Order: sequence, then C-alpha cells, then structure tokens
Amino acid sequence: MTAQVDVQFAVSDESVPGEDVIALWIDRAIVAAGRSTDSEVSVRVVDAAEMRRLNSDFRDQDKSTNVLSFPAGEIAGLPAEAQPLGDIVVCAAVVREEAHQQGKTVSDHWAHMIIHGTLHLMGFDHIDEDEALQMEGLETAILGAHGVANPYRESPQEN
Repeated sequence: MTAQVDVQFAVSDESVPGEDVIALWIDRAIVAAGRSTDSEVSVRVVDAAEMRRLNSDFRDQDKSTNVLSFPAGEIAGLPAEAQPLGDIVVCAAVVREEAHQQGKTVSDHWAHMIIHGTLHLMGFDHIDEDEALQMEGLETAILGAHGVANPYRESPQEN
C-alpha cells in the first residue's frame, strides 16, 4: 500500500521533484517509522514569500525556512489507520539554496526535507538532544538505504 499524497505546486521550479518522487519518499519515511501507509499527506511547494508568511504566522519567525509540518491531529470517529497525517510545506528556493551551500545534490536535499517533514507529522522532533539523535538517525537510515549520503555530515563548505 502507498500513502495517499496530494501535492500542490504553487511555484514553477525545475529543481522540484515530481509528485511520484515526493510520494515515494513519504512512503519510505512512514514505513521506516512503523506506521501504516494507509495515510493521507498533503504537500505544498511554495516560494520564499509564502513560506516566510507561514513561518511568521505559525512559528513567530519572520524569515523563510526549508520545511514546515502541520500534523492533522486525531479526527474523532476515524479508525487509527484512516487518520490523516497532515500537511507539509516546502520552500523550493530555500531547499535549492541550502543544497548548493551544503554541497549536496538538490534531489538528495529534497529527499531529506520530505522525510524530515513526514517524520514531524508522525511526532518525531529535534527540540532536545535525545529526540534529535533519534530523528536524525532515522532520517540517515532511510536515506542511506536508498543511496543518499548522511545529510548531517559536514559539507565541504563547513571544513
């Protein structure tokens, strides 16, 4: 089974992966976290201005960011396996720029951001060190199993 993924493209950017690739990385994250892929996830790909507004409205940070996740929360009456996971918003320009700055391929960084956002929907976080190590370890394992290098290694620009 695969998750039901709805992708909205609010920006035209050739570096953004297609809906099928985004859905594949979401499935991989859900499976690795031990959840049923009978899940619903919405993804919106936005520009820096829209992401800045969302980040300001929901996180009180007046800047654009790479990814935001909005867990759906439990909907009364729906069985656990039918509960939607929530929404992920990704800023194409920030992902592209970060990949360049960090010496990563844009496609690998997109994979990381989609996995990162999906794990947030499932309750993973990186607020404290123990949570961060668990989340980063899972991200690294998912990516590594599919040929993507550890996203937390030092990039050439950081040496």
